[in-house]
Amino acid sequence: MSRRLFISDGTQQTGPYDESQIQSFIQSGHILAHSLCWEEGMATWTPISQVMPHLFQAAPAPSQQDFQQTVMERPQPQAAPQQPVSSGAAPYAGGGTTSFEILDEGYYKMPKLNLSQAEVIVESGAMHYMQGEIEIEAKVPSVGGMLKAKLTKEKVVRPRYRGTGTIFLEPTFGEVNLMELKGEEWILDKGAFLACDPGIAVGMFTNKAMSGFFGGEGFFQTSVSGHGKLLFHSQGPLKTIHLNNETLTVDGSFAVARTAGLDFRPEKATGKMFSSWVSGEGIVNRFRGTGTVLIAPIPNRFLTMMREFGGLHWAIRRIPRG
Repeated sequence: MSRRLFISDGTQQTGPYDESQIQSFIQSGHILAHSLCWEEGMATWTPISQVMPHLFQAAPAPSQQDFQQTVMERPQPQAAPQQPVSSGAAPYAGGGTTSFEILDEGYYKMPKLNLSQAEVIVESGAMHYMQGEIEIEAKVPSVGGMLKAKLTKEKVVRPRYRGTGTIFLEPTFGEVNLMELKGEEWILDKGAFLACDPGIAVGMFTNKAMSGFFGGEGFFQTSVSGHGKLLFHSQGPLKTIHLNNETLTVDGSFAVARTAGLDFRPEKATGKMFSSWVSGEGIVNRFRGTGTVLIAPIPNRFLTMMREFGGLHWAIRRIPRG
């Protein structure tokens, strides 16, 4: 079986890469002999020249200009980072740029992704149309991954779009939000993720059993961590709440995102279950600790109109005629 290694410069980890990709990066000077690597089964991060010495014997040394540019752009290795979580495919080595826009089309919001010899990760089924020379990679998951997706209802495949051009995602009556990640980890509400740069690892966060059952958030949510731009969906405008060893109580499931360090759990609104039911609140969601929560307490006007008048429209159509 071909080896697949994660690579770290001491501050950011990417991958996994197969041997041919690693060899290409070595030849271009993007991976140096002292670059740290890790794969499942290794106890710690190790210089890649010790793991795959044959690649450095065969690879021509990069030019002095390339070497100096690489050293300036990539910091020297420091303390070994935590072991990575694979997002399912290797990042694009094109070295280009991306920009994300949110188009306001009247009733709709439409995300627009601009690629210049670059790559983005997009939620499965979110692409509306695209223009340019862009390829799509959607790797078939393992049997274990397919079973996991079946049980969790999470999408196991998130395609990667590579090349130069423009991608338009599905328009929505809700809101589309742009966030820049700088190494931190966030937990997104299920269905909120839309797209991100390849420097962000997209994974799965498992809530505690009771939290998932009672909280309305579900057992499984999407985790995002790393560096780059992130697009996600919400029902209405976001409100940012910073907690400093504090507690936030939310009556509903409109918390769109939270930093990973916060403790989340559903609890009785009052001291006793019967009293909670009598009070009309029942189970509420509580976030404790130090971190940030993004909530959308009020749906935007378009979704509100749909909810208010959608049922009336259905009822009118059901009235017998004649």
